[in-house]
Order: sequence, then structure tokens, then C-alpha cells
Amino acid sequence: MSLPLVRLPSLDLIRGFVAVGRRMSITLASQDLCLTQSAVSRQIGALEEQLGVKLLVRGYRAIAFTAEGERLFRSADGAVQQMQDVMGEIHTTGVLRPVMLSASIGVTGLWLLPRLSRFQKLHPGVDLRVSANNRVADLRSDGIDLAIRYTTPALAPAGATRLFGESVAPVAHPSLGLKSLRSAQALAKVSLLEFDDPTHPWLRWGDWLGAAGWSDVRHQGMLHFNQYDQVIQAALDAQGVALGRIELIQPLLDAGRLVRLAPPNHRADMEHAYWLILANDHPRADIRRVAEWIESEARMSAEPGLAPPQKAQKAPKPRARRS
Repeated sequence: MSLPLVRLPSLDLIRGFVAVGRRMSITLASQDLCLTQSAVSRQIGALEEQLGVKLLVRGYRAIAFTAEGERLFRSADGAVQQMQDVMGEIHTTGVLRPVMLSASIGVTGLWLLPRLSRFQKLHPGVDLRVSANNRVADLRSDGIDLAIRYTTPALAPAGATRLFGESVAPVAHPSLGLKSLRSAQALAKVSLLEFDDPTHPWLRWGDWLGAAGWSDVRHQGMLHFNQYDQVIQAALDAQGVALGRIELIQPLLDAGRLVRLAPPNHRADMEHAYWLILANDHPRADIRRVAEWIESEARMSAEPGLAPPQKAQKAPKPRARRS
């Protein structure tokens, strides 16, 4: 039985509940709504009191839906999102809306920025804004239209487009005088530039040297960086030899600013690739133009013979929620 309009809870209470449900965190929801945590907690409590049921179960540093809360959230989230979309369209009628693109700091600096001038020439009427951040954004709640993500096929959302894979090879500035790494002795007089990310061992020297059978090789030293673009900047400054992510740094190789010292390592177990994810299944025209341009650039990034951009083919998975 439908509830009379006059008895519907206020939009403020519904908005607070949806914000908490999207984040599964009162702290993060309060940040989204520019309210205090206690104010958001009071909104949830008031909504529960009006409905006469518990909507959330609060645990240690985590919350979960009750059965009634899950049911209400599924309905309220869709309704609020529709309102956000429609009101956004009405509010910006006649105004050029920016296209928000999210990518990691490394992808932005090494892959996107060298190509953006081509996009501006092709689509001068599109206001493209790039959000460079290593935090994984929630596209809808953070106002992001599309994102480039580095992930595996199993974790890529349904409908995501695989742009290109990844191959790794040592690279250096030409001034170091290195033309190849055919023997371990070639590394004896140079420093190695290390990316400090233990979650991606194939981007670290220990993995590469072990695969080459040079685990005990002596080198001049090792410089460590916690951002990949810093590794490449150090290589451009002739501070040592880096493991280059070839698809990301191809413009630097083409321009002769870096030299590849060994064939790329195409590992069979390297499932990670770069994927394009859209926030909406039916994006507006300017977002589609940006997506098509990114896919076109990706085709040029991939080495000859490698698969072109392709859609992820799998059933949608439940939306991950952070506590």
C-alpha cells in the first residue's frame, strides 16, 4: 500500500540516508553533505523513528543495512539519482557543462597530458577537466563522468572498455650512453630507479632482475620513489635506469628523450591493463566524444598486433561499499 504524500519523510532525511548508503560510512556521508557526523546520525535516527523500523546496524567502525534498510536504499538511491540528473540538466541549460575525467597521477602526467593538445584541436567546444588523483573515486557521487583505471578483467566493471595492456622494459636517458642491457655488467656503473609499490612487483627491479637471471647483479645504487611519474622524471634527468611502462611513456621514446634498453617483457600472468569506465550507460554527446578520442589514442598506444580496445563482457557485480 502506497504512503500518502503528506506522510512522506522530508527530503533532507532521505538525502542523508542515501548519502550514508552510498558510502556505507557516516563520516564520508557527512563530508559529502557538508554536515557534521552527529547531524547525519540524527537524520538517520529521525527517519527510523518516522518509519518505525531500524534501517542500519551500527558495528565497530562499520555499518550495515537491515533488510528494510536495503530495500529502502535500492528505491531511494535510484530516485535521488534521477533527481540529481534532472536538476543538473535544468540548472545548466544553456551553459557549457565540463566533462570530468579521472585518472591516476602517473597516467595523467605520462599518457594524457602529451595528447591533450590533439583533443583540443579536434574538439575545441568541449570543456574537458582532468582530476589527477590516486584515490579510487566513486564516479557518481564524486561528479566524475569517465575514468581511466588500472585493474584486472575480474575487477573491471561490466561495460568498461579495455584500452591497452602493459609491457615493461628498462629505459634511460641517452646521455648515460647505454644502448642495451645485454649483460649484468651493463648495470655496474648506473643507479636503478625503483618504484616503491609492493602490490605491483612486476614494476620493481627485483622481479625484472630475477626474470633475467641477474638477481645478484651489482649496481651503483638505488633511488626509491613512491609515485611512478617521479621514477620517469628521474630517468629524464639522467639519474639512472628505470623500468618503463612502455604504453605510458611511448611519446618519450618516440621523441628520443628516453631509450629502451631491452625488449618489452610481455608476461602471461600480467593481467593488469588500463580500462575506460563511464559513469552513465547513456552519456551525453560531449562525454561520448571524449570517450571515443581516448579509445582512438589507446589504439595508437598499443603495440602492433595487440588487441584494440574492447568491452568487458560479464555480469554486473554488487557495488563495493567502503566502511
